[in-house]
Amino acid sequence: MLGLARCWPFSALRQLGCVSLALLLAGCSLQQPPAPVETLYSGQTYRERPRGSLQSQNYTVKAGDTLYSIAWAADQDFRTLAQRNGLRSPYVIHPGQTLKLSGSATRTHNSSTATPPRPAPAKPRPAAASTGQVAKTSTENRENKSVDPAPQPSYAGSTTLQTSNTTGSVTASRDTALPDRVAQWRWPVKGKVIRRFSATEQGNKGLDIAAPTGTPVISAAEGRVVYAGSALRGYGQLIIIKHSDEYLSAYAHNSRILVKEKQRVSAGQKIAEVGSSDADRPMLHFEIRYKGKSVDPQRYLPRQ
Repeated sequence: MLGLARCWPFSALRQLGCVSLALLLAGCSLQQPPAPVETLYSGQTYRERPRGSLQSQNYTVKAGDTLYSIAWAADQDFRTLAQRNGLRSPYVIHPGQTLKLSGSATRTHNSSTATPPRPAPAKPRPAAASTGQVAKTSTENRENKSVDPAPQPSYAGSTTLQTSNTTGSVTASRDTALPDRVAQWRWPVKGKVIRRFSATEQGNKGLDIAAPTGTPVISAAEGRVVYAGSALRGYGQLIIIKHSDEYLSAYAHNSRILVKEKQRVSAGQKIAEVGSSDADRPMLHFEIRYKGKSVDPQRYLPRQ
């Protein structure tokens, strides 16, 4: 009996020690750093965060954010944003981390490369002041005219930067300024509209157009490709084209993409083929965005 009495307090103390250890481990686990955001997309689509909605100079990363979703909201290329913040693939960001949104490495580079060549036309013929001014003006005009055809083929931004040491006008017009407005829109595919636009919060933000796999998808208007890929979940093979400072169009669920980012496209140019990537049937999901907000495409497209 005396032996049992002596063992009981020890057993109680041992249980108390186990409980204390468990509480200590639980407290330590709460102090672990936040899990990194390693994927290009997680949780949100650009439907839920309008493009260009971030106007601040800095942004604090929130849970569920990705580098691409932040770049979309800031109306920037995610690679430029990564370079500005010293990020490398797989672009790991953490909730609470502050990212710089202001400034553009590409613009800074262009301005620095475009400026030095401009004094060049001032060297020709030591004629009178008025004659020299006319010669300088005509030389610049000839440069601008010769540059216009250059951007027509497909090209990447890095290629343009490599050739920017030739003349300042080449860099300045590498993108051939987009029009101020879209004069006319075209239907992006021949097919049947199976789901229309809805302005409700959870509604369809564009048109779903059914068409056989492989049906040509064309650009609804002249513009420049700002995104081509499959990083946005739910959209499959996606193309986004910028038509002006105010208008964008998006083409989702393609089976094949035929254009590259930063490529100029003309109205009616074939850019993809209909598919069923991230969709339950062959179709094209088409959106038009005005100042970052979804609008009803049928208000802009000609009547069928």
